[in-house]
Amino acid sequence: MKAHNPGTNTVPGQHWISPGWQVTFAGTGINLALGVLYAWSVIAAYLRAEVGWSAMHTQLPYMVACGTFALLMMPAGRLQDRFGPRRVIVASGVLVGIGLVGSSFFLTVAGLSVFFGLFFGAAVGFGYSSTTPAAVKWFGAHKRGLVTGLVVSGSGLAAVYAAPLANALITGFGISQTFLIFGIAYFIIILVLAQIVRNPPEGYIPPAPEPPAPDALRPPAVRVPVRDRDWKEMVRDPRFYMLWAMFCFGALAGLMVIGQLASIAIDQSAASLGFVLVAVLAVFNAAGRIGGGMLFDRIGQTGTLLLIFSLQAVNFFLFNLYNGPVLLLFGTIIAGLAYGACLAVFPPTMASLFGVKNLGVNYGLLFTAWGAGGVFGGLASGLVRDITGSYLNAYLIAGGLCAAGAVLTLVLSASTKRRAAEEKEARPEVAVPA
Repeated sequence: MKAHNPGTNTVPGQHWISPGWQVTFAGTGINLALGVLYAWSVIAAYLRAEVGWSAMHTQLPYMVACGTFALLMMPAGRLQDRFGPRRVIVASGVLVGIGLVGSSFFLTVAGLSVFFGLFFGAAVGFGYSSTTPAAVKWFGAHKRGLVTGLVVSGSGLAAVYAAPLANALITGFGISQTFLIFGIAYFIIILVLAQIVRNPPEGYIPPAPEPPAPDALRPPAVRVPVRDRDWKEMVRDPRFYMLWAMFCFGALAGLMVIGQLASIAIDQSAASLGFVLVAVLAVFNAAGRIGGGMLFDRIGQTGTLLLIFSLQAVNFFLFNLYNGPVLLLFGTIIAGLAYGACLAVFPPTMASLFGVKNLGVNYGLLFTAWGAGGVFGGLASGLVRDITGSYLNAYLIAGGLCAAGAVLTLVLSASTKRRAAEEKEARPEVAVPA
C-alpha cells in the first residue's frame, strides 16, 4: 500500500476533493443541521399563540439550550481532542434524536426544557465543538481563517432555512409532528456526515502557502512557531483572559441589539420590518463568518479584530439614528457582518497563540465567553428598554463594549509581539510579527 505523504493534503484514492475540504464541508453541513436551534422563534410564537404559554415560558427551553450548549463546549472539546471528532459528533446525532423526538411527546415547559433544552442543547455543544478543530488541523495557518469561517457559517446561515421550514411544518403537521420530523431527519443527517469528519493522520504536515505576491498586504515571514499548550498552561497566560473578555464583549454587544431586532424595527421604523431584518441578519451573519475568516488570512488577527470592533462600535453608537427602513437595514447588515466575523476569528486566533493539538478543549473554554454574552446580551437590552422606554442606552453600552474590545486588541498584539521578541532572542530563526 502506498504510504501517506504528510506533506500534502491528499490521500491515495481521493482525488476529487481533498480530505481537509471534505471535513470542512461536512462540518458546515453538521452546523446547518444543528442550526435548527435558530428556528425556536417560530416554535415559541406557536406555543404562545396556540398553546397559551406566556412569553417568559416560551423562552425557558431556548435559554436552557443556549446555556447547556455553552457549558458543554469545553468537556466536549476535551472528548474530541482525546477520542477524535467522529465519536463526539455521533454522540451529538444521538442527542439530537433524543432531544427532538422526546420534545414531540412532552409539550410542556418542563418537558421541552429537559428534551430541547438539555438534550438538544448538549447535542449542539458536542457537534459545534468538534467540527471547527477537526477542519483547521488539515490546513496551514494561512487558510485557517477561511476554513473556520466556512464551518461556522453553517450555524449562521441555518436561520435562513430553519425558521421558514419550521413554520411550514407546524402549519402542515402541527408542533408535535414537527419535532418528530426534525428529530429523525437530523439524527440521520448528522450520523452520515460524522463519518466524513476525522483528524489528520499522525505526522501529517499541512501544505505550505504559495509565496506571497510582491504587493500582498501581509509582510512576509510573520508566522511564529507555536508550542501546543493544554488548557492548564493556557489559563496561566494573561492573553487568554484578554481573548475571553474580547469574545464576551463582542458577543454581548452584538446580541444586545441582534436579539431585539424585531422590537427595534417597531420602535424605529414605520414599516413592519421584523421578519425582513431577521432574514437579512442571518444572511450577513453567515457572510461575515466567511468574509471575516478570509480577512484573517489576509491581514492577520490584530488587523481583523481591530476592524471588527471599531466598525461595530461606530455602528452601535449611531444605531439610535437609524430611523426608517433604509438606515435600519444598513445598520442590521453591518451588525450581522461584524458579529459573524467575530465568531470566525477567535478559533484561528486561539490556534495561532496556543496551537492546534488541544484546540477543542481550549476553544471550548474560551467559548464560555460567548455563553456569558449570549445569556445576558438579549436580557440586558430588553431590561434597558423596559426601564428607560428606549434602546438608546443599550446601543451606548454595546458601542462601549466594542470600543473596549478594540483597545484590548491592541494590548493583546503588544503582548504577543513582546513574547515573540523574547523567543527570537532565544531562537534567532523565529520571526517577529510585523
